[in-house]
Amino acid sequence: MTVDFWFGVVVAAGAVVGYGLYLLIIQFVPATPALGPALRRLHPTLGSDGEITASAPMSTDWLSSLRLPAADLSILGRTPGRHMLSVGLSALMAFLLPVLLTIVATLAGLSVPLFIPVAATVLLATAAALLAHFDMIAKARSARAEFARALCTYAALTAHQVRSGHGAVEAMERSASICDGWPYTRLRTALLTAQLQMRPPWDELKTLAEDIKVAELDSFADIMRSAGNDGAQVYQTLRAQSASLRDQIRVRALEDAKTRSSKLDIPSTLLIVILLVLVGYPLMANLLNQTY
Repeated sequence: MTVDFWFGVVVAAGAVVGYGLYLLIIQFVPATPALGPALRRLHPTLGSDGEITASAPMSTDWLSSLRLPAADLSILGRTPGRHMLSVGLSALMAFLLPVLLTIVATLAGLSVPLFIPVAATVLLATAAALLAHFDMIAKARSARAEFARALCTYAALTAHQVRSGHGAVEAMERSASICDGWPYTRLRTALLTAQLQMRPPWDELKTLAEDIKVAELDSFADIMRSAGNDGAQVYQTLRAQSASLRDQIRVRALEDAKTRSSKLDIPSTLLIVILLVLVGYPLMANLLNQTY
């Protein structure tokens, strides 16, 4: 192998390692807060019917035409631009791999038909982009399940606060300030936004439930609306909702465990078959030798 070949290999390896270090470093760099969406939430505009509505975030035409799952992005705290950047970077990394392999093969003196690297580049880039997109959807589904678990605890805490004699609004605020975690941060942010906009907190929670597509939060907001507007006693209702959420979480956990257990049946069966073949082959070979 010539010096040019090893030089090309070193350059390609150095480029891949350098890009990997760059991706690792930017994960530890604090992200710049998006002040625009926060200011638009704090300063709503009046809709055509006179109701207060939050201003829609600015987006380019090509992003809005992609019909991205807005609820999934909202619950993960991502913007469409950031999601498309993540998808593009995944496709770019998959795009570079066939190119680097083709360069190395060319420097080694191997003749590679043009359609092979082109087809591999297109397929890998498309697969990487789709994997990044579906990974975001899976993370959003997991985040909704986590939010539902947090809401179960939040409903129970709010019920105890109501039973202690606190009002509906005070009970919601005190309960949200007890626990840590991103679901409670979203709840505290929604309550603070409602306080700054002088809106009922249950209306803000219903808006949050619609944005992130969590039906349990919408039900909780309806319960607290009845307590705040009509003075209804909601202790038993909140306890019933908390118990119902616990039952749903338990059922989902059992279904997930059964699904994972069923997936383990295939490799276990294959392992048993392989062991039977390894044990039975010498015996069968010995019997055949003795027969002939």
